[in-house]
Amino acid sequence: MSGAISPALAQAAGAATAPLDVSLRINGTEHRLSLDPRTTLLDALREHLHLTGSKKGCGLGQCGACTVLMDGMRVKACLSLAALAQGREIKTIEGLAQGDELHPLQASFIERDAFQCGYCTSGQIMAGVACISEGHAGSPQEIREWMSGNLCRCGAYDHIVAAIQDAAAVSSSKQEG
Repeated sequence: MSGAISPALAQAAGAATAPLDVSLRINGTEHRLSLDPRTTLLDALREHLHLTGSKKGCGLGQCGACTVLMDGMRVKACLSLAALAQGREIKTIEGLAQGDELHPLQASFIERDAFQCGYCTSGQIMAGVACISEGHAGSPQEIREWMSGNLCRCGAYDHIVAAIQDAAAVSSSKQEG
């Protein structure tokens, strides 16, 4: 009886999953969505809210291209279920700038030419913002260690580290002043 599927498994595989009503707070705006319970936060952002700054890279949480901030902490959106983000504050690259004024790290990325192809840039910036706010931008080695979950296939790491150092200096001078 090899290859046979049990009746229970066949029923479960064929059963449609009922949509789940989810309320997500993204970049300060409340969004109400009806989603398959298995929908990742990344798919909710990209496919349902059309916020395409967070990228779908590996789908395994290894590359960091999908990094967003959830309640100020970095999260790999490809590994997070959208339904579990309900009631949390999600910030994406689209919500980082204040109007026309770029976030200091966004400006530093441009100044330091910290991107090449650009695919990883949004994840690098969001992880870098968390790295600075967590207090892990004290040295190039510390930045490299805390940014190790974000990969850049183009090898722009030296520029990324320099951009984070510059933005950390701007952030600390704003806090002191």
